[in-house]
Amino acid sequence: MSVDPILDEAMARAIAESGAAMGSSSPNPPVGAVVIGARGEVIAVGHTQPVGGPHAEVVALTAAGEAARGATVVVTLEPCNHTGRTGPCSRALIDAGVARVVYALADPNPLAAGGAQALRDAGIAVVAGFGSEIAADGPLRAWLHRQRTGRPLVIAKIATTLDGRVAAPDGTSQWITGAQARADAHVVRGGLDAIVVGTGTVLADDPSLTARTADGSLGAHQPVRIVLGNRDLPPGARVFDDAAPTRQVRSHDPHDVLAAVPDALTVLVEGGPAVIGAFLAAGLVDEVHAYLAPTILGAGAAAVDDPTVATLAQAHRFTPVEVRRLGADVRLTLRRDAEAPTTSG
Repeated sequence: MSVDPILDEAMARAIAESGAAMGSSSPNPPVGAVVIGARGEVIAVGHTQPVGGPHAEVVALTAAGEAARGATVVVTLEPCNHTGRTGPCSRALIDAGVARVVYALADPNPLAAGGAQALRDAGIAVVAGFGSEIAADGPLRAWLHRQRTGRPLVIAKIATTLDGRVAAPDGTSQWITGAQARADAHVVRGGLDAIVVGTGTVLADDPSLTARTADGSLGAHQPVRIVLGNRDLPPGARVFDDAAPTRQVRSHDPHDVLAAVPDALTVLVEGGPAVIGAFLAAGLVDEVHAYLAPTILGAGAAAVDDPTVATLAQAHRFTPVEVRRLGADVRLTLRRDAEAPTTSG
């Protein structure tokens, strides 16, 4: 990051803290903040609370109390300067008497921007752009994508054999990947706003589409479950239990899914093959999580069905940004070429 190890560590802590707000803060950005003292000691941390609750800076300042006076606050996004459901964070920082604010990314929203100048006008030292590249590729990435494009970041999740099969010829598919890969997928689900499958998946597999912890219990945050398609679903299907809200979008158009969750920052498309293919054909897939099992079936259902691709030149191309070993399986994270960073993770 820089030659200042104290600020480096504090920003890394703030970015990690912001991860706790993923999914639950939407449509607000998942921000993390750290209050550090004169010797570089961490006094308090905070992350954005659900809509209507305090922002990261206010959570951290409240936890710090009087110790915030004269302290440095490190935050992943420029403090807001407007009054919405809560007051401006810039005002809270001024009232708390902090000496310095260090932030990674300028707020691209013109309604909220201007916090840095308000702090400077109040005599507070401001360091802008510290750790910006790392912060932009962290939990704020989906919110920044929405600010830039006007729609949520869409991730396609595929769990396949080495030859790209998601089910055997007789329809069996549980489990292609192992326990560690499935646990990782649940961690991802816990930071999402919505998860999408088609009616065929619900009718064939009766999935719950919930985010669960290591002990099998429901996670603190659950994404909205969306079922795409016109077929009627049995009222006793598990997607209709009370674990999370569910919406059926009676359409085959992926744009209708995104319209059904107008505040979403991240949407995960889990399938089946035709649903993933429809999102790809519409140009709406920004990232792919491909879980690969060390298995070859040789026959069975393919992972993706996109009839719009007739030749190699029409293929959907992505850039690998991370390879992660999960037990016997591997997870590849890929992004559209325009979204991929210059170095891989």
